[in-house]
Amino acid sequence: MFNKYLFFFSVLALVSPMSGQKGTDWPMYGHDTSSMRFSPLKQINVANVGSLKLAWSFDMTAPVTTSTVTTASGRRIVRTSKTTPLVVGDVMYFSTPFSHVVALHATDGTVIWDHTLPANPASRGISYWPGEGSDGPRIFIGTSNGKLFALDAKTGEAVKAFGDDGALNVRVGVADKYPNAHYGISSPPAIFKNLVITGCQLQEMPSKGPSGDVRAWDVRTGKLVWTFHTLPRPGEANHEVWQEDQWKDRSGLNVWGLMTVDAQTSTIFIPLGTPTTDFYGGDRKGTNLYGSSLVALDVATGKLKWFYQTTHHDNWDYDITAAPVLLDVHRNGKKIEAVAQSTKQSLLFILDRKTGKPIFDVEERPVPADNVPPGDKPSPTQPFPVKPAALSLNHFEGTDAEMAKLTPEHDKACKDLLGLEGGVLMGGPYAEYGPKLRIVFPGWTGGGNWGGTAFDPKLGLLFVNSKSEGMLSKLVKEKDGTYSRVGPDHPPAGVKDLFQVGPWPCQAPPWGELSAVNVSTGEIAWRIPLGSYPELDAMGIPTTGRTNTGGPIATAGGLVFIAATEDQKFRAFDAHNGKKVWETTLNSNGFTVPISYQGANKKQYVVVVAGGGNGATPAHPTIYAYALP
Repeated sequence: MFNKYLFFFSVLALVSPMSGQKGTDWPMYGHDTSSMRFSPLKQINVANVGSLKLAWSFDMTAPVTTSTVTTASGRRIVRTSKTTPLVVGDVMYFSTPFSHVVALHATDGTVIWDHTLPANPASRGISYWPGEGSDGPRIFIGTSNGKLFALDAKTGEAVKAFGDDGALNVRVGVADKYPNAHYGISSPPAIFKNLVITGCQLQEMPSKGPSGDVRAWDVRTGKLVWTFHTLPRPGEANHEVWQEDQWKDRSGLNVWGLMTVDAQTSTIFIPLGTPTTDFYGGDRKGTNLYGSSLVALDVATGKLKWFYQTTHHDNWDYDITAAPVLLDVHRNGKKIEAVAQSTKQSLLFILDRKTGKPIFDVEERPVPADNVPPGDKPSPTQPFPVKPAALSLNHFEGTDAEMAKLTPEHDKACKDLLGLEGGVLMGGPYAEYGPKLRIVFPGWTGGGNWGGTAFDPKLGLLFVNSKSEGMLSKLVKEKDGTYSRVGPDHPPAGVKDLFQVGPWPCQAPPWGELSAVNVSTGEIAWRIPLGSYPELDAMGIPTTGRTNTGGPIATAGGLVFIAATEDQKFRAFDAHNGKKVWETTLNSNGFTVPISYQGANKKQYVVVVAGGGNGATPAHPTIYAYALP
């Protein structure tokens, strides 16, 4: 085990309460309170990024004893990481999938301290509070079993005054009736002044279970300050959309992704998920507010300001998960303060930040009404932004032109899938999962997902990665009368529900893309395939793109950095035109969001976490830091 006090005194002076506010740091998940994920650093730019080299790396198993990462028989435990580190005052903070929180020197990756948690940490990272008065800076991290921990950012020790000796049980008050149901925290909490605000990760079925309420806690004591009922209760606004008593003990409607705080207007924007169950709504009639909605609250009180629902009566698991991005839109000579929300269905909603009204027209369009299981009554329409256009495939008819056509064997196998059970249903957008087997685009993983977007305020471009991944699924009725989504070979072989054969999807590429949207015009400035298959490249097939998980960042050097793809690559693109200007190979897939910061040596670093999960040959989760020679 590393000495947790190693190198501590040499950096103590660098960790001041206000150092997290410097633009050269990366003090929060989205870099700043607007969640732009834009670094003002430009030492690394389009002209010199080709010279970028590995400066240091850190194996996330390093602070962990050997017995922790192997079984008694010597078999290594494989754990993956989606974490995004934070950097404040030349100290890097992050969590590992081995239940550690670690502080490193941000210039060389040497350990300052590490702290062991009693449970698995939130998979996407931690939060930093800069401190106030005599109270020093703190690290906040949630865990998979519903605890919120506060650590001293200087020492890594638990802050005893917070909760019960540094740990707060956030299951209390929302999961009391369901002690055995899952309730955890999967993403960094939001920080505003002296509040730490938590969402949660919940079950997807059955319908009844813990509440998805969003709550704010005092950063010093852990005392509950406010609660927002994500499913409105009797006497609250919009409760009337819930029919009969179907609201009671309804689970879901939770924030398992990222929240954004507008410090200037004291507003928190919370992206909410689907009410349970995810794919069948027979026992949750109506629009199901605030399910699959972006909700704006007064961050000091938790009072509702406005909401916007992106999917009515969500039967597709189209949770809103990505961090809302606060940006300015310039139209007709006027500046509009806006919030942009990317979605799993790859629709980008750009709304007035103060009112929640769309800046570009949104149309309620009819959607398919076939293949509906008994008892359910889906919404006849769904909202579609007129601009921007959809950023991934959301309609599929199985025509010859829509098929991949890679090899004769792959082509035949894909056509055989279309013939399953007498011919699968297709169509869309918003084609219903139901009793008959169907291909649905995008599937329940997106489109887009929690990886979200990055915004360059100088260029006015919002960068979005997406994937075209279809699900081949149907609903089957369970013994208790509910419906579950399954693949075509269920049972007994298990659920295999992707519309692909082997590693390659069946629909025509691109299968993964990176796009730049001009937020003031709503037009797509550029759009390129993201990721590749080496074997298809060798066959002379143009770059196809690949499925991706994670997201981009942008820098003042005119660059967009992103890993995310299944080909283990970390890439940089010219933000102006999408041209690839740098690429390197990681030890495993980087299903994360990168960061960029300036070290104490005045060098700009770009850092990404390779998660460790990589099929049959998993690798250690590893932090890679790159800089110019």
